[in-house]
Amino acid sequence: MTDPTTGRLRVDGASLHYEVRGEGPLLLLIPGGTGGAASFDGIAGDLAAHHTVATYDPRGMARSALDDPEAEQRVAEHADDALRLLDLLSPGEPARVFGASSGAIVSLRLLTTHPERVGRVVAHEPPVVEVLPDAAEHRALIARVRETFGNEGPMPALAVFAAGLKKGGAATEPPAEVEAPAEPPAEPPAEPPVEPPGGIELPPQAAARAEQTMAGLPYFIGRIVPGFMSYTPDVDRLAALQDRLVLACGHDSRGELPYRPAAFLAERLGIELVHFPGGHTGLTTHPAEFGELLLKTLRA
Repeated sequence: MTDPTTGRLRVDGASLHYEVRGEGPLLLLIPGGTGGAASFDGIAGDLAAHHTVATYDPRGMARSALDDPEAEQRVAEHADDALRLLDLLSPGEPARVFGASSGAIVSLRLLTTHPERVGRVVAHEPPVVEVLPDAAEHRALIARVRETFGNEGPMPALAVFAAGLKKGGAATEPPAEVEAPAEPPAEPPAEPPVEPPGGIELPPQAAARAEQTMAGLPYFIGRIVPGFMSYTPDVDRLAALQDRLVLACGHDSRGELPYRPAAFLAERLGIELVHFPGGHTGLTTHPAEFGELLLKTLRA
């Protein structure tokens, strides 16, 4: 895979690191969790055979430093960052956008506020729990995560969060279909912070990504989770723009909370819910199949 061209974009309150590869119409990939641009390394090369692919580290993550490290994070601000990247890299025509998890929330906001800049959005498991009938339960979960984070730190807060995601998904799935994963999901993060077994040394790239994941965990749990999972998308606006919207879930995510908002919105809007390979982190666990289906979905 050809190394990407890198750049920096100054935005209000931050400096964004972005990467560009390939040729053709612009495809902006918005990461979730703590993964940043690196979370798309497994699919960006194949996508770049058909598109100019842009990836980036969201503000506050990895190489995209905040002016104020303690600043609260808002979906609207992150969506404006994505818009600035579109204006920089595709000023003359609408772009295609893919968002994963918290990045999918950003993509929904971008579509509803600047539809003229977006030709098609694929939103994979956006955890917009405020659209769900049992939203109050998930607000309580976020409150418990914040309290645990303040009193005990990021790893205990992550454990509370992961347990809540598992329990929160059962409401819409028949018990026979619910299979508890061997490890609780560490997201909406893009990649769970897993330590290798003793004596096993990770390859340099994997080790760097694991280090980045762990370094970003306090920021993600402390500010992205409460700020983003409290966001309510404009459902009426999404209905008016449904011809540009693809709602997607992982095939293996049934029975988990991150699956439910996309499934609920797809049913409410009367559009197909597209199932991608793997679960919430399918772009990491099944990159070839994930990228292939994403290309098909963007062309549809």
